Amino acid sequence: MSSNTPTPRLAPRQNSGQRRKKARQRMLQAMATGKSINEADIAQSRGLVIRERENSIFSDAWMAIALIFVIIGLVAGRNMAVLALGIILLLIVAVSAIWKNLSLLGVSYERSFDRTRVFPGEPVIMTFTVANDKLLPLTWLEFRDELPVAPATETKFSQKASEITGRYLLRSTFSLHGRERTQRTATLRFPTRGYYNLGPVTYESGDIFTLFTIAQEHKYIDTLVVYPQIWPLVELGLPAKEPFGEVKVRRSLFTDPIKTQGIRDYQPQDRFRDVHWKATARRGNLQTKVYDPSTGMTMALFLNVATLPKHWMGFEPDLLERAISVAASVANYGIQQDWGVGVYANGSLPNSDQPIRVPPGRSTEQLSHILEALAAVTEFATGAIERLMFRESPHLPWAATIVLVTAVVTDEIAAALIRLQEAGRRIVLISLADAPPPASIGSILTYHIPAATPAFQSGPQNQTATEAALSAIPTPQPVALELEPSGMSEEQ
Repeated sequence: MSSNTPTPRLAPRQNSGQRRKKARQRMLQAMATGKSINEADIAQSRGLVIRERENSIFSDAWMAIALIFVIIGLVAGRNMAVLALGIILLLIVAVSAIWKNLSLLGVSYERSFDRTRVFPGEPVIMTFTVANDKLLPLTWLEFRDELPVAPATETKFSQKASEITGRYLLRSTFSLHGRERTQRTATLRFPTRGYYNLGPVTYESGDIFTLFTIAQEHKYIDTLVVYPQIWPLVELGLPAKEPFGEVKVRRSLFTDPIKTQGIRDYQPQDRFRDVHWKATARRGNLQTKVYDPSTGMTMALFLNVATLPKHWMGFEPDLLERAISVAASVANYGIQQDWGVGVYANGSLPNSDQPIRVPPGRSTEQLSHILEALAAVTEFATGAIERLMFRESPHLPWAATIVLVTAVVTDEIAAALIRLQEAGRRIVLISLADAPPPASIGSILTYHIPAATPAFQSGPQNQTATEAALSAIPTPQPVALELEPSGMSEEQ
């Protein structure tokens, strides 16, 4: 009895470990007997095949009917018409079953991207390559690739629906000859920052008569990173020159341990780790390394992902995205000034409960590390931001500037900032709350960026603003060193 819908097949329930074990056993048996190893078993043993299912418009009754036709044709005086009908039916079923079993062998689906790190709204060209590495042709072959957004060629309704659900099923149908390989492309645009996973992908094919089908779901996962939106500081209402206070010094009290200026005799106040042992052995008395004065500013950027007075009360998505965007913009500015920039946030990475921590650095990859960390921030707060600041501040250079980006300024946050300032730290507060920061903040350098700021009103996909922030920020005067005649150092 036939049906238009696939007939469900009952099978013993197996976990992924059992499926991998059985696939390895089949591979060992094939090697022991000298037979070729099934590629599906190779993929299954590596955990790439999540599940497999088979469908057929035939039921077991069709085989019985075909045999009955053959028997009737033989018994009824070799009735050729009935006999031929039974034989043809048996041949169709046999050929279709064999074709179906071989259809997905040697079939591959691979994705490649022109880039895997983009900003919101930037296009990503995905090229997927399909190959049939066997002689048997495939009259039809379908791939269903699970994407986080719909391609740009889809309707606006499909794109909007995929943005809401975070899921779009890309269906691609092919007809491939033996040993044929082909490619197609799709353009993806991601409206918001984040880590996006593409996959898994389902292969489906069958016989030439489309009587039997087989489908395999493969765990092919690719990850694309969408950085937060970046704005020029002037568009955020911050001064373009020296937004975090005076940074020029005549001579720094702090030294750069990477740049050695020379050696001198050891003095009681010197650190033991600064002893130059080779020079000590050569001269016979303790010698100490002399470092060049440090001329660069260090900025520790703290991001408060809590958008309500208590981090466990929930969050406001738009306000959180604005805070992350401001933090990324400030970090980008600092990197372009050749400052040592680090980022700390009380938000966790996906599937983690640990706060985000990127120590200050001046490497060429520092901005990428910071933007990737901010792209992964979730709304889950691991704790109060003031506790994170107290915990991390002892590990920061004493001359570092601490910048706090927060959507809410509570009494606890204000008290923590005042304590850090009284301890000698340089503090900058950037508030995104609707109301200006309280007057109790005192002499702390404070900026207020409300939701009515023109940068936020222009929408999240202002690509011109991102390009300007990355390449056209006004650069302040560099730090200059001047040695005083007396040799004494003074920091201004």
